[in-house]
Amino acid sequence: MILSILINLVNRLGFFIVIAYLLSRNRPFKNLILKNEVSLKDKLILSAIFGAFGILGTYLGIPIYGAIANSRAVGVIIGGLLGGPFVGILSGFIAGFHRWAIDIGGFTAVACSVSTFTEATIAGLIHRKLKHGRVEWTTAFLIGVALELLQMVIILAIARPFNAALELVKVIWFPMTAVNAAGIAIFIVIVENIFKEQERAGAYQAQLALDIASETLPYLKRGMNELSAYKTAKIIYEKADFDAVAVTDEKQILAHIGAGEDHHKPGHKVLTEATRRALATGECQVASSRSEIECPDENCPLKSAVIVPLREGENVIGSLKLYKNRENSISSVDVKLAEGLGQLFSTQLELGRAEYQSRLLARAELKALQSQINPHFLFNALNTIISILRKDPGRARELLIDLSDFFRKNLSMSLDLVPLEQEIEHVKAYLAIEQARFGERLKAIFEIQAGIDILVPPLILQPLVENAIKHGLLPKKNGGTVRISARNLEKGVEISVIDDGVGMEESIAEKVLSRSACRDKIGLCNVNGRLESLYGSQSRLVISSKPDMGTEVKFFIPTQKAGRNDSGIYSAAGR
Repeated sequence: MILSILINLVNRLGFFIVIAYLLSRNRPFKNLILKNEVSLKDKLILSAIFGAFGILGTYLGIPIYGAIANSRAVGVIIGGLLGGPFVGILSGFIAGFHRWAIDIGGFTAVACSVSTFTEATIAGLIHRKLKHGRVEWTTAFLIGVALELLQMVIILAIARPFNAALELVKVIWFPMTAVNAAGIAIFIVIVENIFKEQERAGAYQAQLALDIASETLPYLKRGMNELSAYKTAKIIYEKADFDAVAVTDEKQILAHIGAGEDHHKPGHKVLTEATRRALATGECQVASSRSEIECPDENCPLKSAVIVPLREGENVIGSLKLYKNRENSISSVDVKLAEGLGQLFSTQLELGRAEYQSRLLARAELKALQSQINPHFLFNALNTIISILRKDPGRARELLIDLSDFFRKNLSMSLDLVPLEQEIEHVKAYLAIEQARFGERLKAIFEIQAGIDILVPPLILQPLVENAIKHGLLPKKNGGTVRISARNLEKGVEISVIDDGVGMEESIAEKVLSRSACRDKIGLCNVNGRLESLYGSQSRLVISSKPDMGTEVKFFIPTQKAGRNDSGIYSAAGR
């Protein structure tokens, strides 16, 4: 009999799993599973779905000894594991109440009802211990085994007469435990595929964000205006799966492409409360229904949107809005894409502002430095940040701040001299981005002697560190360490950049110092030339290097009396 029950339960479970698979292909269901923020309405829908699964499990059961061998627990346990306590409790109540109601007075009606509710509740509580609500199929199987055995204990504790309950449990405990635990594991595998699809979509969205950022850079670096907003919205609309794209400033629409463009026109005031919240709080907002879009046009096709703020430095200067024509259709992937684009565009706008400021500077030396900024570093940095964004948004935000700080110093530096501490911070911002990119291959050590209080030319140290990484460490398979040190000498400070990389021939070092290799070693030549022009030959670079032995580049900054003029610019006395 036990084998017969096992075979019949497996057959019925197959029908159950087919329905689960078809449900997993349903977009609204997938959106419910993938949502980061689940509303009360969503929880009620999930409770109804998994409660219905429980009821279906009852009807697909096998009558035996006045009871039913069934897969009712599969649906409600899955509901609890995926949806949390609320969904577990409500779906368990729905399926449990139904079991009691169809067999009022049956000797296992109350026991099965209580066990269904208990299993679902415990599964909901387990959800709180799961990382992002996800569980491995092996863990789900073990949870299923444990909860089904608990059901058997509840039947023995409640069902009367006890002898009948014991005979029933002897027959059904193994088939129900094995089949239902397997069903839970299979259901989890089906749901896990939804998450894997999301991850694949996220990887595609990350590449998409980079492609969009690459195309919008020429426009956004000119600042936020109707032309750059239009070009940006058009690029996103053509590349991404949204029904409309809009860009606003703090008060009005700058551009709107796609559905609704006949009445969402540039120059119109911002209407959506969600947009106003995004502008006021600086946080991403989601509008899930037509009422939240708040368009006065009754024929407006726009039904949902994700809105992200655009920043210039610390100030919110506008918003990016991505629309869809279906209600409640903004998925977590859409939100991540929007947030990624918002951060990248904000960085581009900040870089554009810095670039505009740099054009106002008349100093030929600073302009020469600006012309050496490597655009590959920017795109590599953005690519690194995008790859980190999905897994660790906090770390990605820190890197964006480092990137913004790095380029702000590169493009808007207007000081003759800066404190060494400030120059070190600039190098740390650069290294933070490079270490995020190359991971364990790149290590950095700072050895700054206490009590050093000296001014140095801006952007004098970073090119040396970049040269050590690019030409010294990265050619090595396992990378290496760059060491930045500063120590007091009798008449000034000696600053060194040391790497344990591949090194170089002495002849190359000689060419750098003689300026005959400046076409390939622009950073070293520029630093050397600036030091010589400021302090004379005593401060020119000293390069010590041997192949496979690493390289040391050091220079000397003489002690100088320094102060700040009325404009706040540091300058060296006597120069």
